[in-house]
Amino acid sequence: MVRPTQLLHPQREPAPPRPAATVLLLRDSPAGFEVLMTRRSAHASFAPGAYVFPGGGIDAADASPEAHAQATRRPGQREAHLTQAIAAIRESFEELGVLLARHADGRMADAADIAALDRKGSFVAQCAARGLQLAAADVFVLAHWITDRDLPRRFDVPFLVARMPEGQEPVADEAEQFEPVWVRPADALARHAAGQFFMIFPTIRTLERLQHFAGVDAVLAACAANEEPLWTSCPRAGLLGGREARFMEHEPPYGELELVCPDGQILHPLDWHRDEPTPLLKNVARLTAANPGAMTGPGTNSYLVGDPSTGYIVIDPGPVDAEHQQRLWRATGGAIYAIVCTHSHPDHAPGAWPLQALCAHRPPVLGLPSAATARAASAFTPDRTLCDGEYLVLRSADGTTTHTLEVLHTPGHAANHLCLVLREDGLLFSGDHILNGSTTIVDPPDGDMSAYLDSLDRLAAHGHAHEVRYILPAHGYVIADAPAAIARLKAHRLQREAKVIAAMQAAPEGTLQDWVRLAYDDVPERMWPLAERSLLAHVQRLRALAPGNDGL
Repeated sequence: MVRPTQLLHPQREPAPPRPAATVLLLRDSPAGFEVLMTRRSAHASFAPGAYVFPGGGIDAADASPEAHAQATRRPGQREAHLTQAIAAIRESFEELGVLLARHADGRMADAADIAALDRKGSFVAQCAARGLQLAAADVFVLAHWITDRDLPRRFDVPFLVARMPEGQEPVADEAEQFEPVWVRPADALARHAAGQFFMIFPTIRTLERLQHFAGVDAVLAACAANEEPLWTSCPRAGLLGGREARFMEHEPPYGELELVCPDGQILHPLDWHRDEPTPLLKNVARLTAANPGAMTGPGTNSYLVGDPSTGYIVIDPGPVDAEHQQRLWRATGGAIYAIVCTHSHPDHAPGAWPLQALCAHRPPVLGLPSAATARAASAFTPDRTLCDGEYLVLRSADGTTTHTLEVLHTPGHAANHLCLVLREDGLLFSGDHILNGSTTIVDPPDGDMSAYLDSLDRLAAHGHAHEVRYILPAHGYVIADAPAAIARLKAHRLQREAKVIAAMQAAPEGTLQDWVRLAYDDVPERMWPLAERSLLAHVQRLRALAPGNDGL
């Protein structure tokens, strides 16, 4: 794990989240299903003026034996989920006069029942007196949100869903909630984008996912299939163009925000700076080359590992770009101990020699020489060949600070590809083996799919043994939860391989162009010429695994 001494910012303890529950009441309509939303008071302590789903804090009474005894329950519905459902039912009644409760004969509560209850009275006791059971069995878990770490008031909130009872009409309490409105998810999102319907981040992201369901039945069926949330998130925020921007765990910037500001402070700029390095830790900075494109994303990331007391190792100096190399030199004050190339592709290695020439002491260019299978543009001979398992150590003069990079040979994307692990901080510099936001191309003959998958397995095992948490790719933001990211990447490659097998079986006499249309039908057609190279790598792997069976 990252050494606390290397974090950029003093840490503070985020506010503890309070338990709460929110319910999305849904109904079908001729134009598509709708969700009930209300506007919060402009004076509310949390999300003032925002359109939200009804809900609020979980009270001790919601978890009481009396409340649980007064509620219907599904098989498999856990105690915690039952309490959350009871809280959501109570809040929807107190805030909107909507009563999710049933009579003994199964009838849903009606207007007469609602009129007989006092919104400010003891909810469970009143329902019991009227012979009503809380319809917790009809309330399902959709999602689980935990308020962002940067906010002073935080909540731990399941987002629940239920069908709106027929014959009931929402009436806002005019204290905390105002203006109940039925709205299609897509319409709410459009109105928000137009500045007419203010919503906070979890509401927006929930509606974005909800809009893809066909109707209420589809939503409830998806939730009923699993008693767990369809997704869970505690968002993080950074700065884009100087403004706050929030992200969920699956979105590309999330891991970088976790690394730089683990306590959730909104301090880290996510813009792709090319004129100066972006600090990630006190001993790691990133400078991105000005070579964005379909193959390079925002550009090639050059990493500076070290600090003024130890000197620096530069990882992947990028393409020949005099300004980029000058910036690397200036950022290190010329105190470069070594220049390491993860592989010899033209966007990674050629800048090594111009950078070396800028340094008075000419630091060695390190890496693995390109194989005979490499294309001419990727020919590369380092000053010194690195050995698998070798350590590159930076140490301060007084011996109090060290930064140790371990070399791992990881063929697959290229025969001479290597990764580096910063041992003290659990960071993996993955070169092109693992990218953020896309999968790397494996281009035969220098690329080899079996070697690529084997290298993923090696990185997973090594990361587990040495507590590697973050991946710093050559293209894109930092990736968090390295073990899960590597597992997802391998699963993706094997799923793609299954589609390649299906394409080959569907068109046994087909060409690569025929197969790519079938196996990469979920990829934009403009990317098919590139995808064809990885498809060829899969085909070669399959034929090697089953020699003599070209009809795979």
